Amino acid sequence: MLRTAGESDLAVVGGLHQRSRTSAYAHILSDDALAGGAAQPLGEWWAERWKWERDTHRMTIAEEDGKIVGFTYVGPSGEPGVGELYAIHVDPAHIGTGVGKDLIRHAECQLREIGGTRAVLWVLEENERARRFYERGGWRPDGTTRVESVSGQKVPQLRYAKTLVGGSA
Repeated sequence: MLRTAGESDLAVVGGLHQRSRTSAYAHILSDDALAGGAAQPLGEWWAERWKWERDTHRMTIAEEDGKIVGFTYVGPSGEPGVGELYAIHVDPAHIGTGVGKDLIRHAECQLREIGGTRAVLWVLEENERARRFYERGGWRPDGTTRVESVSGQKVPQLRYAKTLVGGSA
């Protein structure tokens, strides 16, 4: 079941974000960097971000048996007419169950409403599993790269883009 997130969900989102990051980035980030993304600080980070962006961004929660098992966060990109998928995280125990596919399809509909016909996302260059997931869904690298800090560790990232077609969330 997918639903719109509320402020009371953000602490749980922080914990899920931490579990997802630890699983997805274990082969990419150092142990120190992975430890920097602890659940409570991530929950507080989401609460602060939500406070400033809730009018322009949307968080969707995936639930199973009343438990949050995934989420997406979308909003306008800095580029006019473009929406951005800022986050998609699925609990490691639910990878491969279709939760991620349901979340990203829903996010694409939201991105169409927010940004128009083009959407972008950033992915760690070494995150092969995520890159395969995006590519199966029609996302492609657009040639734009950056190096950003993730919990204090600089990592190369690739921007993926997708042309969106009609539909509503």
